[in-house]
Amino acid sequence: MTLEGKTAFVTGGRGGIGRAIVARFLREGATVYAGDLTEQGSLAAHDADGSNFVKLDVTSETDVMAAMERVTGEQGKLDILVNAAGIEIEKTIEDTTLDEWNKSFAVNCTGTFLTSKYALPLLRVAAKSGRTASVINFGSYDGFIADPGLAAYCATKGAVHALTRAMACDHGPEGIRVNAVCPGYVDTPMLQSFFKGEGSGGNGGDIETLQKAVRDVHPMRSYGSPDDIANLVNWLAGDEARYASGQLWVLDGGLSAQVQQMKL
Repeated sequence: MTLEGKTAFVTGGRGGIGRAIVARFLREGATVYAGDLTEQGSLAAHDADGSNFVKLDVTSETDVMAAMERVTGEQGKLDILVNAAGIEIEKTIEDTTLDEWNKSFAVNCTGTFLTSKYALPLLRVAAKSGRTASVINFGSYDGFIADPGLAAYCATKGAVHALTRAMACDHGPEGIRVNAVCPGYVDTPMLQSFFKGEGSGGNGGDIETLQKAVRDVHPMRSYGSPDDIANLVNWLAGDEARYASGQLWVLDGGLSAQVQQMKL
């Protein structure tokens, strides 16, 4: 068990990717706190997994402070913070309202800022034990290139990428590593919502046809699973990744490596 004795906090811990990360951390021996708006989360059913659920709105400073106070009281340290909470709005900037724009940044960027800010004292305690502490933010391949109709989402992920690098520079001397995982298409409730939506995803098309089209555009002819993402996050969280910091780790089945207009 690579994370035995470590304490982890995962925001969005009841979502598709977040739940897979929580499960992987538990299998590796960590004590895990799963923060989310509801215990059921975005999945249809909830099975007890052994994690500590924390009701958390990442846009609320009060909620975030209370969550970290709980970890302080129960564990006294935090070795791993995963900022996996996020939302996606399928619109161009012309169709995006100011409220939608602000909500996108509040969840995807401000949430990452707040949880990291109030986790830092706990991460420093863990780092002083002689091992590095690890923060893993969630960017996206959409922070490098853009899908049509995801303007606000792309903007927030570009911001998370820049914030990740800044945090790595600021807190590396304290023994705190900061990286971002940047997934492509992953089979989650968010992706299924994208297929069904009226934006750049579904646009009224047949779901199975759309799913096949998305798989076929990848060099590996598939999109990812939450477990694929959890595998990378688990490595970044552990001591084997002690020299990995300030990086944007793209995991997209080769999607962003190809020249789309030349694909045959």
